[in-house]
Amino acid sequence: MLSIDPKEVSTAVLHSYLLGAVAPRPIAFASTIDKEGNPNLAPFSFFNVFSANPPIAIFSPARSGRTGITKHTYDNIKEVPEVVINVVNYNMVQQVSLASTEYPKGTNEFTKAGFTQLASEKVKPFRVKESPAQLECIVKQVIELGDKGGAGNLIICEVVMIHVNENVLDANKQIDPNKIDLVARMGGNWYSRTNGDAIFEVAKPLLNLGIGVDQIPAFIRNSSILTGNNLGQLGNTEKLPTGIEIEEFKNASASTFKNITTENAHLEAKKLLDTNNVENAWKVLLSFGQ
Repeated sequence: MLSIDPKEVSTAVLHSYLLGAVAPRPIAFASTIDKEGNPNLAPFSFFNVFSANPPIAIFSPARSGRTGITKHTYDNIKEVPEVVINVVNYNMVQQVSLASTEYPKGTNEFTKAGFTQLASEKVKPFRVKESPAQLECIVKQVIELGDKGGAGNLIICEVVMIHVNENVLDANKQIDPNKIDLVARMGGNWYSRTNGDAIFEVAKPLLNLGIGVDQIPAFIRNSSILTGNNLGQLGNTEKLPTGIEIEEFKNASASTFKNITTENAHLEAKKLLDTNNVENAWKVLLSFGQ
């Protein structure tokens, strides 16, 4: 295993490993304005939400790793402590990348990158019309982490208004992950797209108390076919099928699983787990997997 001491490598090398390992990262496409009223747009992937009550988002326009100079976004926020965080989807990612160009101060990236300025309701900076969701924010605090190249500046914002394009909502007025089609930053020039086969569901263990992987019978837990993810699914089960349920399953599926081997039973269970059919996976394993 490669081990890296942050104090023994350059900032550029460390930055590369951090961004490659901590990914994908959501993108804050930050719209700010200076005291003269000049708008600015820039993307930052040191970003997330950290509270819902109050609604808090934090992003970090770090100092340039080459020059140590602060970003225009940071400078603007020091003058006008307001920001709109526009989320980034696939349809706009190339324009967002263009807006990250280090244009001279006062350059309007809305114009340079071909975006449409949309007046905000509660803050001065403009929203990006093309963004599927826009968060109007008041800056509550700025935490400066250092004065050298690569040092971050945490912009702690309270969300005071949210705008969501109705085209990305489902029938319940919730954001549909396929419709919003978000993108995220990886390391280097790489991005990821949260759409189609790239998104999947994992049942949260909130309402039930799963038995845990340690309570899974050894012949299942030590399977050479089932993965750690599969064991996690099985361990999130609150209770195992009863003996009666297993016998009923055996009788009903005797023709389907006639002369099935232990290995094939585990393969069949894996197929069921891959479609999130945990109950029947348990029944296959307990009936034919020993």
